[in-house]
Amino acid sequence: MDQQTIMKTDEQHYMKVFARYPIVLSHGEGPYVYDNSGKKYIDFLGGIAVNILGHAHPKLVAAIAKQAGRLIHCSNLYYTEQQATLAQKLAEQSGMDRVFFGNSGAEANEGAIKLARKYAKTISPDKVEIITAYDSFHGRTLAALTATGQPKYHEGYEPLPGGFRYVHYNNLDELKALMLAAKTCAVMLEPIQGEGGVNMPEPGYLETVRELCDQTGALLIFDEIQTGMGRTGSLFAYQAFGVKPDIATVAKGLGGGVPIGAFMTTEKVAAAFAAGDHGSTFGGNPLACAAANAVLDCIEEEQLLANTVAMGEYLLGELVKLKEKYPALITEVRGKGLILGAKLTCPGRDIVNKCLAQGAIINCTAGDVLRFVPPLNINRGHIDEVMTTLDKVLAAE
Repeated sequence: MDQQTIMKTDEQHYMKVFARYPIVLSHGEGPYVYDNSGKKYIDFLGGIAVNILGHAHPKLVAAIAKQAGRLIHCSNLYYTEQQATLAQKLAEQSGMDRVFFGNSGAEANEGAIKLARKYAKTISPDKVEIITAYDSFHGRTLAALTATGQPKYHEGYEPLPGGFRYVHYNNLDELKALMLAAKTCAVMLEPIQGEGGVNMPEPGYLETVRELCDQTGALLIFDEIQTGMGRTGSLFAYQAFGVKPDIATVAKGLGGGVPIGAFMTTEKVAAAFAAGDHGSTFGGNPLACAAANAVLDCIEEEQLLANTVAMGEYLLGELVKLKEKYPALITEVRGKGLILGAKLTCPGRDIVNKCLAQGAIINCTAGDVLRFVPPLNINRGHIDEVMTTLDKVLAAE
């Protein structure tokens, strides 16, 4: 089908829940994707922080193809080598003890919420509240949606599940006031808020949250859906900040594009779950686990954590140069590693559209923050390519 036919067919039959851009992507290679007319785009959105190895990485493709020819799915009533190996890798590299696999970030967060509630009941029946932050994003399923501290996502879905409270990110006074009531089951935070605008924790914030949780017997949950898998320069952002949670969730980059999510925890907390307390039909299937194992191997073999640090510093510096060049348009540059944001003085969608027209894919989150979450194996030439395009677009504003 040609582009117009594909778009028309989609618009007739697919639910209208996405504001799509008028291009049809057909294939990709490295940090580039191509539409069905052959136009080339450099992709600094990466499936929204998913394609951390870029597109069609040969080792990932080979691992998926090999596993697809052997066993794609089997019930979790049986063991598979791929799942056992992945669980071991994640436990060892996260500093956790136990892992559960689902199919997405929202599923991982749902599981973390269930585990936190179940564990809290072993301490006190009154510990039922989960505190999250305004401007957070934790997923589209109903509990994860309620945990998301953005009222616009709640509208029309009431009544929402109970037991969720919200505080402003970086505001310790608000958090302390809620936790003093001793009803807090868990505090759930993104180490860096992604969808909320690439909001960074202030120095000492995460450390103090950890202390408050320890003092009140609450669990600390870090949503690493977007910041995990090397995005910040360490495999998990909490490792860079030196604050270990009780539960951590991961998805997006875990499978390099193959759907898989996970939550990880300590032996003590995991003991709250007994057989039958949680499950997933497709979660942890051999195909997805084979993909995730290949991704973790590539991160190590290709030294992608070091590359993320180096390229993150370079991209940050180039964005700061644009801020200095266009102070009327960019007010702040923030982030860590290869999750970076440029705060604008105007809505960002028009700038995103103009970059797209010139062959550069970025996106805007929180309305006025340009977000850059490219593959972790990019180089300076790729960054220069996107910055040159963005420079041209900003110059015309």
